[in-house]
Amino acid sequence: MNKEEILSIIRIKVSEKIKNFENLIDETRASNNDTKSSMGDKYETGREMLQQEINNLQRQLNESLSQQAILQKITSEDSSKVQNGALVKTDRGLFYVAVSIGEVVFENKKMMTVSAESPLVKAMFGKKKGEKFEIITMYQTIENIW
Repeated sequence: MNKEEILSIIRIKVSEKIKNFENLIDETRASNNDTKSSMGDKYETGREMLQQEINNLQRQLNESLSQQAILQKITSEDSSKVQNGALVKTDRGLFYVAVSIGEVVFENKKMMTVSAESPLVKAMFGKKKGEKFEIITMYQTIENIW
């Protein structure tokens, strides 16, 4: 498994999310400026709804920026135990421990990107190849770690 390429794919996806949120915030701010009228309460309600949307987008942008900061600290070096930056194969799936952005397909293999804060990673954190862990009354065995 080429972890450098996988990490690059994840970094690109997070960068695209950041650009998307920045564009949405800019567009929403522009539409907020376009709603000037003399309609009184309706105008204020509309502006408040747009401001709430901007705040929501800003929160999501900040989360993506945090993910980007985490990714900058991760290296593609092989791991002997489950830790941040490890690629873990269990008998139930393939997981990349970094940030949670969902499924990534690499070399026709599906893997889930998961945060170190997720219950799954907390259950397997520090474990080595061949060890078992339990999550939600299901046992999984770590088959390989890169």
